[in-house]
Amino acid sequence: MNILETDHWCLLLPIEWRADYENDVVRISDADGVGEIEVSTLCKDSGTVLPAELAAMAREESPEVADWQQARFGPFAGVTGEFAEEATHVQEWYLAAGNVMLYVTYVCDEENAGMDEAAVTEILGTLVAAA
Repeated sequence: MNILETDHWCLLLPIEWRADYENDVVRISDADGVGEIEVSTLCKDSGTVLPAELAAMAREESPEVADWQQARFGPFAGVTGEFAEEATHVQEWYLAAGNVMLYVTYVCDEENAGMDEAAVTEILGTLVAAA
């Protein structure tokens, strides 16, 4: 496992996954190229990100998602949902811990939906807030 660390969070990546940084977005992909995880980090100027704020943002920014479910990875909690668009499967998470909000997406071809599900869940399961 490799450690992927940013100023606000870190997680563990299996050896076959790699990460690149581009314009404040972390892109994580596996060696077989099936799908890609992207993580964007936003920080609230003051106070903590409230669950209601997170849910409202998810509904506003991602109207394609019909059914939002609760999600938790370590200290980060929020909502997740998925949809298909133009033969592409997309799963999104809006997660927060303290004043840090993460917008996470996993994208793959629709025919490969579910192939990396266990790996993506394992990776996100290692998520911790930076000290």
